[in-house]
Amino acid sequence: MTVDLLFKKVDYTVGKLLEDIAIGEIGLPDIQRPFVWDTSRVRDLFDSMYRGYPIGTLLFWENGYPGEHRVIGVDGKQKVPRLLIVDGQQRLTALYAVMKGVPIVGKDFRCRRLRIAFTPMEERFEVTNAAIERDPSWIPDISVLWRPEFDQYEFVSEYLGRLAEHRPLASEDRKRIPKAIHRLVNLISYPLSALEISVSATEEQVAEIFVRINSRGRTLNQADFILTLMSVFWDEGRRELEEFCRRAQKPPADNRPSPYNPYFRPAPEQLLRVSVALGFRRARLEHVYSILRGKDLQTGEFSPERRDAQFALLREAQAQALDLQHWHDFFKVIKRAGYVHPSLISSQMALVYTYALWLIGRRDFGLDHHTLRDLMARWFFMSSLTGRYTGESETRMERDLAMLRGCRRGEEFIRALEQEMAAVLTPDYWGVTLPNDLATASARNPGQLAYYAALCILDASVLFSTMRVRDLLDPSSRAKRKALERHHLFPRGYLERRGIADRREINQVANYALVEWHDNIDIRDLPPAEYAPRYERNLDPEALRAMYHYHALPERWYEMEYRAFLEERRRLMAAVIREGFQRLSRR
Repeated sequence: MTVDLLFKKVDYTVGKLLEDIAIGEIGLPDIQRPFVWDTSRVRDLFDSMYRGYPIGTLLFWENGYPGEHRVIGVDGKQKVPRLLIVDGQQRLTALYAVMKGVPIVGKDFRCRRLRIAFTPMEERFEVTNAAIERDPSWIPDISVLWRPEFDQYEFVSEYLGRLAEHRPLASEDRKRIPKAIHRLVNLISYPLSALEISVSATEEQVAEIFVRINSRGRTLNQADFILTLMSVFWDEGRRELEEFCRRAQKPPADNRPSPYNPYFRPAPEQLLRVSVALGFRRARLEHVYSILRGKDLQTGEFSPERRDAQFALLREAQAQALDLQHWHDFFKVIKRAGYVHPSLISSQMALVYTYALWLIGRRDFGLDHHTLRDLMARWFFMSSLTGRYTGESETRMERDLAMLRGCRRGEEFIRALEQEMAAVLTPDYWGVTLPNDLATASARNPGQLAYYAALCILDASVLFSTMRVRDLLDPSSRAKRKALERHHLFPRGYLERRGIADRREINQVANYALVEWHDNIDIRDLPPAEYAPRYERNLDPEALRAMYHYHALPERWYEMEYRAFLEERRRLMAAVIREGFQRLSRR
C-alpha cells in the first residue's frame, strides 16, 4: 500500500534559490518589509554555511497557477510565483539581502544594509562596525564577492597587497587566505533542501505541516496565509496595509495627516480582519484564503477570474478601512464610550471588530454620523465590559456578522444590535453578574475599566476634587506623575493593622477610587474615618452627595465593616456603570 504524499523534496543551491526569487518563481515577500532577525543571527547563518553545517529545510507551497505570467511589485518580476514560502522567509531574506547587497527595513522601520564582514586570516564572520571598516584584515562587506563583475583573482591580489602594507605575511598566510576567500565565494553553491507542498493541500493541512516540522512550535495562522497571498497577487495592497500600521506607531514629524492616535497601534493582521469583515462579512479567515485564491469551495477548482473578482472586493474594503477620515472619526466613538485613555482599553479585538461594524453601518447601511456614533459607542462599551471578543473572538464576531445578514435597511441594522445588547445586558446581569465580576483584585478587570469609562460619560468629578475624571485622563498629559492615581479607600497599612493582610482582599476593585496624586500622598495610611470627614467638610453637601453617588460610596462609608463595604460598593459601582451605559443612548 503506497502513501499519497502531500509534498515532494527538491534540492536547490543558494544560487538557484536567489535566481528564482529574483525572477519571481519563488514568492519572497518584498525585501522592504520589516526584517525581524537580529544581525547576529544573520552572521551566524553565514558562519554555519561556511563550516558546512545544515541550516534547516525550507517549506514551500504550490500556489495553483503554474505558468501564469504578469509583472508584479516594484522589482519587475516576470511571473506570478509558482511557490509561496511557508517557512524559511527570514533565512531567504537574509541570504538575498546580504548576497545581493539589497537594503532591508528593520524592526524599527529604518532602511539599512545587512553588512556582514569576514576575515580570511581567522575565517571568522562579524557584523560590520567602524573598527572592522578600518582593519585591512577584514572584508567589511561580503556582498562584493557575488557581484556580477567580481573577479576572484583580482580581488585576492588586492586584498593580499593591502594586508602586506600593514603586516608581514608568511607563505602559509598567502596560501590559506585565497582558499578561505574561495570557500566563501562558493557559498553560492551551498546545498539546501525544500519540501514543496502540493497545491491540493488545504491551508489547514499546510498549517499543521508547518507546526509539526517547526522546532520552535510557532503556529501559522490564516492571516499569515492571506498576507502572503497579498504579496503575490496584490503587493500594493499589502504595502499600503503595512505602511499604514508603520505610520500609526508615532506622531508625524511634519504634522501631515497620519493614522497615529493615542489609543491603538494596529498590526497588519488586525486591519486585515477589518477589511475581511467589511468586504466578505466573514470573521473566520479559514475560508477567506481559499476565496482569495479563486478556489471554488464546492469543486476545488481554481479560477484566475474568480480570484481577481474577490481581490477587487478586498481592495475596496481596505480602501474604506484605511481611509484616514473614517479611522479618526471612529475614535470619536471610543471617546464617546468614555474610554478616553488607552489604559482603559483592555481588548484590542473589541476595537478591531467595533471598527468593522462601524464601517458596515456607515458604508452598507448609510447611517448618519450621530446615530452611528452613539450606537457603536454603546456596542463598544458593552463589548469591553463583557469581554465579548476575548477568547474565541473569531467565533463571536462570525455570529455577530451572521446576525446582520438579513438586514437590508439602516433601521434593521440598528434593531439587530440593540436587541443583542438587550439580550446580553439583562437586569440579572446588572444586579447579579456584574457585582460578582467586580469581586476581584485584577487591575485590568473589564468591570473596573468600564466603571472609569462611566465616570467619564457622566462627567463625574474626581473624588474629593473639583476636577473632572475625563479631564485628568487626557492622554496628551505628560507629567512625572499621573494626574490621577488609584487610591485604597481603606489603606493597606490601616487594614494590615486591623488584621487583614491578604493582598487579594486588600486590593479588591471595590477598595479603589480615583484621586489626584497629591491627595493620594496626603491620605497615606490614615484610617478612612480620619481622612474622609476632613475632606467632606470642604465640600458643599449637594456636591458631596453627587460625588458619593458617582464614586459608589454609601453615606458614612468609612464607618462600615470592611467586607460589608466591599459588597455594598460593588453593587453601587454596577449601578453607576449601568447609568453610564444608559446615558450613551441620549444626546
